[in-house]
Amino acid sequence: MAQEKEMATKYDPSETEEKWYKTWREKGYFKADGDPAKKPYSIVIPPPNVTGKLHLGHAWDTTMQDLLIRFKRMQGYDALYLPGMDHAGIATQAKVDAKLRKEGKSRYDLGREKFLEVTWEWKEEYSNFIRKQWAKLGLSLDYSRERFTLDEGLSKAVRKVFVQLYEKGLIYRGAYIINWDPAARTALSDIEVIYKEIPGHLWHVDYPLLDGSGSIQIATTRPETMLGDTAIAVHPDDERYKDLVGKTVILPIVGREIPIIADSYVDRSFGTGAVKITPAHDPNDFEVGNRHNLPRILVIDETGKMNENAGKYQGLDRDDCRKQIVEDLKDAGALAYVEDYAHAVGHSERTGVVVEPILSTQWFVKMKPLAETSLRMQKTDDKVNFIPQRFEGTYKRWMENIRDWCISRQLWWGHRIPAWYHKQTGEIYVGLEAPKDIENWKQDDDVLDTWFSSALWPFSTMGWPDEDTADFKRYFPTNALVTGYDIIFFWVARMMFQSSEFTGKSPFRDVLIHGLVRDEQGRKMSKSLGNGIDPMDVIKRYGADALRYTLATGTTPGQDLTFQWTKIEANWNFANKIWNASRFVIMNLDEFSIEDLDFTGERSVADRWILTRLNATIKKVTALYESYDFGEAGRYLYQFIWDDFCDWYIEMAKLPLYGDDESAKKTTKSVLTYVLDKILKLLHPVMPFITEEIWQHLPHQGETIMRSDWPRVVDSWNDNHAEAEMSLLQNIIRSVRNIRSGKNVAPKKPVDILIKTETEENAEILNENKYYLEKFCNPSSLKIGTGVQAPEKAVSSVVSGADVYLPLAGLINIEDEIGRLGKELEKMDAEVERVQKKLSNPRFVDKAPENIVTNEREKEQDYLQKRDKIKLRIAELRA
Repeated sequence: MAQEKEMATKYDPSETEEKWYKTWREKGYFKADGDPAKKPYSIVIPPPNVTGKLHLGHAWDTTMQDLLIRFKRMQGYDALYLPGMDHAGIATQAKVDAKLRKEGKSRYDLGREKFLEVTWEWKEEYSNFIRKQWAKLGLSLDYSRERFTLDEGLSKAVRKVFVQLYEKGLIYRGAYIINWDPAARTALSDIEVIYKEIPGHLWHVDYPLLDGSGSIQIATTRPETMLGDTAIAVHPDDERYKDLVGKTVILPIVGREIPIIADSYVDRSFGTGAVKITPAHDPNDFEVGNRHNLPRILVIDETGKMNENAGKYQGLDRDDCRKQIVEDLKDAGALAYVEDYAHAVGHSERTGVVVEPILSTQWFVKMKPLAETSLRMQKTDDKVNFIPQRFEGTYKRWMENIRDWCISRQLWWGHRIPAWYHKQTGEIYVGLEAPKDIENWKQDDDVLDTWFSSALWPFSTMGWPDEDTADFKRYFPTNALVTGYDIIFFWVARMMFQSSEFTGKSPFRDVLIHGLVRDEQGRKMSKSLGNGIDPMDVIKRYGADALRYTLATGTTPGQDLTFQWTKIEANWNFANKIWNASRFVIMNLDEFSIEDLDFTGERSVADRWILTRLNATIKKVTALYESYDFGEAGRYLYQFIWDDFCDWYIEMAKLPLYGDDESAKKTTKSVLTYVLDKILKLLHPVMPFITEEIWQHLPHQGETIMRSDWPRVVDSWNDNHAEAEMSLLQNIIRSVRNIRSGKNVAPKKPVDILIKTETEENAEILNENKYYLEKFCNPSSLKIGTGVQAPEKAVSSVVSGADVYLPLAGLINIEDEIGRLGKELEKMDAEVERVQKKLSNPRFVDKAPENIVTNEREKEQDYLQKRDKIKLRIAELRA
């Protein structure tokens, strides 16, 4: 692309973002090219659900992913950022069901085939919506490789995994207690259940002994399930009930005879120490029932209503049944008493209703062997690196205590379970394809848990199970996964055990874990609180770059992020600062071209200093990006751009730019162009739009900044002397400005300035760079040297290497000045105390790196010298 000359006076994000995203896509800049000369680098997007808008969590996730991809692409990698979406079984079906209800219909009215047609239409509508949001965020996704979890290729992978696990005996079908969502009418896995502490009651009920010798009292939080009781259990070591074990009680209201059994599962301290056993409605009771061969009586149906086994209560909602049973127990004299009792109750993550544990025949994955394989992988060189590392412990604890995974869901939208039942014999057939004599078979109606297909995402999207595909061979395993800590169990762990089982490799090398986005009050964003922020609204107001910079740099790995509009506004101001500084540079380049870059002329201290600082910034920011510390990288860049480049170097560059020395002018233009080019490249992964727009106005080689080379350190430009010289100049200029500000003396008013240097070398430096002091301090007269005498009634400032005096007779109050210096002395005393305390600590001196200890010793000497000077100045003023 040709270099553009004119820059608008104001940055317009909306126009710029639309223009560049369209250009990038049309020209194929996002596409991974498969160039064998380049190293591959890949990230698969955590696929968003096709259920609605992307939220700030998605924006945070994808901003960091895109930052990494753009960074690696500029480093010369063949970078693949693979897009895709998740069919999200329960969530999507619930949305479509709700849509149909508004139309006065249900999925049963439509039938399965028609319902699936409607759901695919929904998917297409929301896929387009999500792609528009990806574009707004500036994600450099390779759309040519976009996948969907119900694609034919991914469906093939799902079938292969199911069949293979089944053939190895790791998938089985059985009747177990599962978590049931009565609203969605489907099973849930354990981690799809959210436990909430809610106030309730503990009902104490007397169960009479069959022999008429008395009764045994139990305590329950769910009296409605007593209709399915098949035993009373006590602890075998509980002396209170020792003589009752083996006896029979009569189930109140129902009249059924049930035994009293002994089982170590019973907690003697809970309630009365005797518990009702309902094997069809409690997972622990189910296990007790298995040990004692108890019958399983299901009394609640899939809608949450009492079924035919509930007798006269059939048809009642479970909550209404509870109320009725409590009344009937009172009438029968069986209710001893009731106490208030708060306890954790499981709710469906998807629909919010109270989960019902019920006995159901479902498909399960036997998890222990898979978990063990995955955990072994973490002890090899192929392990997944968790960032921060503490989250590996979270992963391991869950895997070490894992339960079998219920994978069947009573839905229509999803991967249909590849199992068929023979209509005559009941034989089960599991296979990649349907049986040949299909008329004799009926396929299982259920679909697989959404996470079953999502667990295969890093390799199924690359063409697996065909391991010869170019993408699978080149881009798998992926390099990084960026995700929140709330789905380590849901998704991260499942990808890890499925990948180790089916590919023999970890699915990614690094997993960067972040927290949740919280509002300004520290609350989690949620619909119920109404505190959610739509990222598209932020982009509309401030542009994508301000949002991306805020999200990427707003916290450290693993921590939550507090969303604040003031931060967005501050980063919008940062973007404008960059725009205005760049506009100044470009306006002053005239016809300067890339061929005109010339560093052979004499470079000023400012030139040498900014190039040294640029080297340090390139080295630091590159290392911070590599270690995923984007927050620190952002802060480092911000300081370099705003303070070093804009506030110092550009202001100093105006002297040669507006002067008559053509050689100095050319050198300054070369440095400005070079440094700004590198700044834009360092910023590009975080702020892609504004950096591309500005870069196109600079002299450059190449078509787009996103395909340009990542900045490299030029060792020959490191100049420690320039840093020291510049530091001296900056400290003096700051001190003069601070004095002027503190005494209300306008910058335009000339004042006498005297600078007493500690060494002749410092005096020489200041005299050589006198024009900077004259420009930025506006002296009426300027004296510099080791022999400069402190004038009477002057305001002074102590800086490293020099003392600065401004004789402001008539403008200052001696006592006020002594008071100000007294405060400076207090600060210096505190610094001396702090550093000496540190240096007197043997643990610090012995264990800290030598350079850090040396640095602290140098600070101590500097603070001591400054303190002595301040004391001396106070004494002079009091004389």
